[in-house]
Amino acid sequence: MFFKKKSEKKTYDKENKKPVIKASICNGEQVAGFLDVHMGTFEEVMLIRDSEDLFQFKDTYGISGDIEKIY
Repeated sequence: MFFKKKSEKKTYDKENKKPVIKASICNGEQVAGFLDVHMGTFEEVMLIRDSEDLFQFKDTYGISGDIEKIY
């Protein structure tokens, strides 16, 4: 029998980073992570394959609402 792993709550620097989905225009691959608002660097956190992955990312970091998608 398989059990879902309880998501561990994590935090991020809300003042200097914002959650985004980085999507490829070539193959549609999507990666969730954080964009540094000052430097413009992207920190990858997890691959988004479906809506369940997106829900898990948002739940883990306490994110509500829509997440901006960048290309």
